[in-house]
Amino acid sequence: MGRLDDKVAVITGGASGIGRATVRLFVNEGARVVFGDIEDGMAQTLASELGPNASFLHTDVTREEDIRALVDHAVERLGRLDCMFNNAGSGGASGPIDEISTEDWDATVALLLRSVFLGIKHAARVMRPRGAGSIVSTSSVAGIQTGFGAHPYSTCKAGIIHLTRTAAMELGLSGIRVNCVCPGGIATGIFGRGLGLCAEDALKAAELLKVPFADLQPIRRAGLPEDIAQAALWLASDDSAFVNGHALVVDGGLTGGHPWTGADPEASPIISAIVKALQPHLEGLQQQTGPVTED
Repeated sequence: MGRLDDKVAVITGGASGIGRATVRLFVNEGARVVFGDIEDGMAQTLASELGPNASFLHTDVTREEDIRALVDHAVERLGRLDCMFNNAGSGGASGPIDEISTEDWDATVALLLRSVFLGIKHAARVMRPRGAGSIVSTSSVAGIQTGFGAHPYSTCKAGIIHLTRTAAMELGLSGIRVNCVCPGGIATGIFGRGLGLCAEDALKAAELLKVPFADLQPIRRAGLPEDIAQAALWLASDDSAFVNGHALVVDGGLTGGHPWTGADPEASPIISAIVKALQPHLEGLQQQTGPVTED
């Protein structure tokens, strides 16, 4: 028995990275999946590999008509929609705030935030009459704390978290749950794409990120697309039936703070700064009063 037996899911950005891992996992867990992407070649290869329970429709998530068509395709072909996973995205515009063009800002918002609004909107349109459904979106730890992404990316990811909460308060009354996942350092092709690599080369580059990403968090390995797919599976399944309006952080402890340092003060920048500032005074105090002991 699969955790998504007899369920119908729509996934955007399903050709690579987190989306690809989720399409594969959902099908393996018994779902019939319709996924969208702009990378036709990679998507068609995946659909062929997974068989009749996976189908692909070219989808540009910045276009409302494409998202509407993706949802309608699932309903017309498979009879209903049980789960919508708004996952498509990229790194978007970056740079100092005074150098980001308005056009690049708007394009990033359209891809990362407005697309999630559109996914929620059209999923709700077909889920509300049935009184059931799960909507999941991909946010990021960049939407929770600073320093993990560029201004537009971080702003959009924070917006997804709050849109998740507001939509959950409305749609929960109709039996529809709305949640999001906040990945940490996940080795995917999004970083290579941000550097201008094609989709296939970006996937190869993602393998190279596994080494530096292993040192980002207390759990000493890089996050993998499959880690996020498992989180999306839980939120999509009936196992999370009482979870609504939640931002599920999957980051290996990255946002928990500075790792525990034990007896090594140099490992913590805060403790190190305190020691350096007070060490001369502490040494003088010890010379005058002797060692300080603790009862």
